[in-house]
Amino acid sequence: MSKPGRLSIGIVGAGRVGAVLGAALRAAEHEIVGATGVSDETLARIDALLPGVPVMDPEAVVRASDVVLLTVPDDSVAAVAAGLASLGAWRGGQIVVHTSGRLGTEALADAARCGALPLAIHPAMTFTGTSLDLTRMTGAAFAVSGAAPLLPIAQALAVEMGGEPFVLDDRDRPAYHAALVHGANHVVTALSQAGGLLARIGVEEPARVLGPLVHASVDGALGDAPGAVTTLTGPVVRGDAGTVAAHVHALTGHDEMLFAYRAMARATADLALSGGRIGPAQYADIIAALGAD
Repeated sequence: MSKPGRLSIGIVGAGRVGAVLGAALRAAEHEIVGATGVSDETLARIDALLPGVPVMDPEAVVRASDVVLLTVPDDSVAAVAAGLASLGAWRGGQIVVHTSGRLGTEALADAARCGALPLAIHPAMTFTGTSLDLTRMTGAAFAVSGAAPLLPIAQALAVEMGGEPFVLDDRDRPAYHAALVHGANHVVTALSQAGGLLARIGVEEPARVLGPLVHASVDGALGDAPGAVTTLTGPVVRGDAGTVAAHVHALTGHDEMLFAYRAMARATADLALSGGRIGPAQYADIIAALGAD
């Protein structure tokens, strides 16, 4: 995969993602010609990660750039692209990249109608907006989408940022992003609820109690084939309906956690049944023990 030549890159939306990606591309010897920012936090981030890069308005950034990183919130991508199109800022042959996991290149349709070349590049990782992210990006998966002739550009940019690109069809991006959110963000929610419950019953260091168990579970699950249940443990896959019923009783009054526990226990029971870990009778007992929402 060939390295693109030195490019003039602008960042519209120098938040946690945009500033870090800009710093990575700058380290790959591209020129960051400008970045947008209004809040004190964003301006401080630009100063820390992109020292010397001028803060400009979005139209000026686009007009000065060969490549534009449109790193704004997902729901703003299409609107910002359209607004810049109405100003006549986009030009033919210019590359515009958004970093939404959910959206495909159709979100950049207004820029494309002006002749810009749309790409979607999503790093599958969380960002702190600090230099720590530059190390964490090394080897991270980057989902890239775009027209076939443009994919080598997207792949090369991802590699230059330290990532390992894989091609994803535009229409599959919502499902891809849902999988990432369910597998990562929802784990944080579950751990927050679990840690909070342990703290409420007097456990002084919930993370110390949960840590080894959670790490072993995650490592095991990641090592399993997709949809496999070989490393799944716990009362549901043992068919231990009495323990599940006790859990439901103990969580009464903790409505948010009880709702989440029931939903995930049902999903676990479905997985255990389809994987042959429990039989139909055990499954029925588990579902009965979970009770009504």
